[in-house]
Formats: sequence, structure tokens, C-alpha cells
Amino acid sequence: MDPFLSLFFSCFLLTSGYIVVQASPHHHHHHHHRRAEHEVYDDHAFSRRPTKLFVFGDSYADTGNIRKSLGNSWKEPYGSTFPGKPAGRFSDGRILTDYLAKFLGVKSPWAYTWMKLGGKKLRNGMNFAYGGSGVFNTLGDLLPNVTTQMDFFEKLMNESLYTKRDLQSSVVLLCLAGNDYAAYVLKDGSVQGLQKFIPKVINQLTLDLKRIKALGATKVAVTSLEPLGCLPRMTQMSAFQQCNVTQNLAVGYHNFLLQQAVEKLNNETRTSTFFILDLYNSFTSVLEQKGDSQGILKFETPLKPCCMGINSGYWCGSLDEKGAKMYTVCSDPKSAFFWDASHPTEAGWRAVYTNLKSSLEQNLKSY
Repeated sequence: MDPFLSLFFSCFLLTSGYIVVQASPHHHHHHHHRRAEHEVYDDHAFSRRPTKLFVFGDSYADTGNIRKSLGNSWKEPYGSTFPGKPAGRFSDGRILTDYLAKFLGVKSPWAYTWMKLGGKKLRNGMNFAYGGSGVFNTLGDLLPNVTTQMDFFEKLMNESLYTKRDLQSSVVLLCLAGNDYAAYVLKDGSVQGLQKFIPKVINQLTLDLKRIKALGATKVAVTSLEPLGCLPRMTQMSAFQQCNVTQNLAVGYHNFLLQQAVEKLNNETRTSTFFILDLYNSFTSVLEQKGDSQGILKFETPLKPCCMGINSGYWCGSLDEKGAKMYTVCSDPKSAFFWDASHPTEAGWRAVYTNLKSSLEQNLKSY
């Protein structure tokens, strides 16, 4: 199979927990942008800090929405670092959503699926991301795509659980890590088709970004694609020694079109509503430096996952028919960048977050 195809083909095994994240919009207020609306706002709408975080996307952002039957994120050893047991995160601990919330000074938003248990926690915003989802349907109707996730949010606005003002004083994260491409290749599989499909993904993503802005978002962070060719699922063939360059070139095409789309949206609206959280360069930097930019975190073999199946038929968290573990876990997850075949460890996400901090400060300075 063409390497460009095999990249995506092998990325998409839901059972192994390959899920993508979405990012949520970040908010900033400039009074002159609001004058035409003839609405009265409370002072808190212009407070120095965002009050909530709303999240859309996939497993890089999902904090518990995916059904227990669909993902290994609810099985041991997931969640072993935080919160100490499996809780729906595709990692040993905290993920991108948690670090973004920390940056904003809000608590990590409650997962939409568990809303009825949320109570006062709903004041932190809400997470609508589902592991494995994309802008299009990736697994039939089993996983809500981004449009459906936004439908859920709009329904809550119609029920007055959240208001336009809430969105205006919040940040939105829309995080997508490549599930659309994996699903496409599984279904059709031609390289030429995939190269034509990438612009379709960006076009749909652009419609989703326009929609969340129309609902009131003033700051929206959207993730670039991470280097898919560096995921352990792909580097396994080289004994976790080297990334697949062909695949990363394809990712570069997606990210180039995304950059163009975001610039065009900001120009059309004469705002700086949208900005890119550059997962590609932040991942690449950590992998090349074998650690974070401050030299605090060290990853000696950064392409090798902490938790892996004992052979190709198994994956992190899998058991045999007798209930025996069919995976191994490294002695110290903090020493690994990747947790499983597709997702970073908590320490990995912390290193990525460290590299993203200056961009976040620059794009959210209006708070």
C-alpha cells in the first residue's frame, strides 16, 4: 500500500483508542466590534479573564464523552496518573483540554455526556469532544461529528443553560487530530482521492468555525494536525526510531490550507477571533529535543509509547478472553512522551503545552 495511505489506514483503530481532539474558541472583546449590536452587556463580559472554556473535537480533547463500549479510555491503565483510575481521557492523566483550562484559570470543563451530574461545575463551560470523531462522520452515527457537537451546544443555548454572553466571555477550543482521513481511507482508499478530500475537510471545518463565531464566540483556538507520521502506530515499523516523512508532508498540506482558511476568516470579519494552536511544531519540537523547551521534562526514546500491546494484535488496555493483560506499561509514564499508539502522556501534553504557552499569551492578551 502507498505509504501516504498506510499512514491514515493504520491510524484509525478506535478500539486502540485513536481519537482526535477539538479546540474551543477563545474570547476577546473590543468595544468597537460590539457597538453595532445595540446590546447591553454587564461589566463582567469585559473582565480580564475568560470565564469558561467550551471544547469541540476528538480524543486529544475528550475528557469523558466517548461511550465506555467504544474506547479503551475507560479501561485500566488509562487514568493511572490522574485521576488515579480510568475516567475517559485517552492518556495516563491530563490532556490538552486540562492544560488549556489551567492556562485560562478555569477548571477543566465538564463532559457533556455527564452534564446531569455537573451541578455547579457547568459554570466552567462544557466539553463536547468525542474520541474518534471528525468534521464528518467517522464511525457511522456512533460518534457525534463536530456539527452534531455544535448542535448539542446550540440546544443548551436555546434552553438558556448558556447564553451568547457566556460564549463572548469564553474561549473555544476546536481540536481535530486526523480521524476524518483515517475513516476516508478505510472506506475508499485512493491517494488521489485523499488529496482531493483534504480541502473538503478544511471547507467543512471552516463552516464549523463560522458557526461558532455566529453563536457569539470571540476567541477560538483551532489545532493544526500533529505529525501523524510520528505517532507510535507509524514509527513501530522502524522500532520507534524515525517518523514517516511522506505522511508528515501530507499533514503539512492540511495545515497549510488550515492556515489560509483562518487568515481568510479573520480578514473577512476584521477580527482576530481565530488562531491556530500549532500542535505540529510543538510536537515536533518536543520530539527533536527529547523534552520540553525549559529542559525540565526528558523523554529519552520519545517515539516509543509507555503502554503497548504485547504484539500487533493487541493494544494498551486490552485483555485476553481470560482477563489477562495483553499489554505492558513502562515503569515511569513521566519518562515517556507517548502514552499509547496515538496519544501523549500527561507529561507529553505538559511539554506540548509549555511550547504553546507563548502563542496562547500572544493570542489571548486581550484578556
